[in-house]
Formats: sequence, C-alpha cells, structure tokens
Amino acid sequence: MAGDDDILAKLYEQMTAIRCYDDPRRAANEWKQVFRLLQKTGLPQKRFAGIVGMRDLAGLGELVEEIRDPAAAAANDETPDAETCKRALRAFRKRLAVTRLDDESKLGRGPLSKGSDDSYASIEPPNEWPEPVWRELVRQGKLRYIGHGFYELGKA
Repeated sequence: MAGDDDILAKLYEQMTAIRCYDDPRRAANEWKQVFRLLQKTGLPQKRFAGIVGMRDLAGLGELVEEIRDPAAAAANDETPDAETCKRALRAFRKRLAVTRLDDESKLGRGPLSKGSDDSYASIEPPNEWPEPVWRELVRQGKLRYIGHGFYELGKA
C-alpha cells in the first residue's frame, strides 16, 4: 500500500535524524514523531512502546525492517510446540479466573451494577510466554486477539 510506503519513508527519515545526534536519547521531537508513525502501522502499542520509551535505535531499526518485510520476520519466529501452547493456555485460563475472582470479591460494588457477570472477558496474557505463543493460540482458535495486547478465550 502507498500509505505503508509513506510511513516507512518517514520512519527512515526520522531514524536518520536521530542518528545525527551524539546521544539518541536527546532527539525528543524525532522520537515523538516515530511513536506517532508507529501507531499508524497497526502494530500493537506494547510491541513498540518499550523501544520508543527506552530510545532504542537498534530496536527501532529491527522493528522498521520487520514492518518493511513481514515475511522475513515471520520466518524468524519459531512456531511453539504443542506442550508450550497447552501450558500457556492453562496459565491464561488461570489468570482469567483469578482476575474474575478478584473483581467479584470486592466489597464496594456499585449499587447499579449487575454483579457477577462476565466483567472480565479479555485480559493481557501472562508475560512468561513470548508473543509467538499467543499468536499460535489465536491461529488455532483457542484465543481471540481483541486489540491493544488483550486476548479472550476463543469461541469453542
């Protein structure tokens, strides 16, 4: 798409401007522009927020290359084995159950709230497993990606 090419060109331009600084952390305006451009790419914010927040120029370069050629990035990702996916899904279900129990145990519930319905249908997955594990579970249909790093159980 032409929009993607424009964004990539602007990202390369900002990276060049950042490299002109002695210390890349001092290029505040350029990093702000990079953050805005990365938001337009459709990547989850948690994927690039750390790179921009830490002013990681090498990480930004890898991320831009991943955006430029997603097929090469997908080839670098290992597909997790079935046992890893099974343990990750079990941890996800456990985290979801604990989150629901924590919410239901609160004393100060609103007087107009319904009570214990499915108030937590989606959560952020446990960070003990890398992103490819969650993508594989989405591909298998066991989880569904909601957006902004949140997942919910798939419709079984």
